[in-house]
Amino acid sequence: MTRSEQEIQADLLGAGIIRAVALMSLVAMVAVCHIYAEQIQFVYELQDRVVLRTILYVVAIFSFPLMKFVRHVLVRLNQTSKAHKSAKSRYLFTIFISMLLCESIGLYGLLMYVLGDSFNTLYIFVGLSALAMFLYQPKKEEYLSIVQALESVDQ
Repeated sequence: MTRSEQEIQADLLGAGIIRAVALMSLVAMVAVCHIYAEQIQFVYELQDRVVLRTILYVVAIFSFPLMKFVRHVLVRLNQTSKAHKSAKSRYLFTIFISMLLCESIGLYGLLMYVLGDSFNTLYIFVGLSALAMFLYQPKKEEYLSIVQALESVDQ
């Protein structure tokens, strides 16, 4: 059974919505920090903040190859799993997990801002998070590989 381009786009709509919600949550994070700056921010020791910020930068940098690996594993599991789920629901789960991992980087920026860092740190982490969301956005080729793998199993 060959899927039309419209069917594929319709199946990927949910994945696009998940990605859009993740991006909007980054914007909301920045907006909350601007609107409630004094209320949510408290001053943590500078030395401790520098150490924590450095650790979070390292974690964020290592998150990129980790996200790629997790995404690769999830797609392969979706192709080979014996569960009776549709390709669409399998891929939606993969995108949800990918966007959740991407979102965590933005949360590092929120944490550092709440602990007393400047907006620059918030923007850097949110920017890295948005970059991850761009790099690991839903891909038609991944989805089609899951569809084809499931169709070959059914035959």
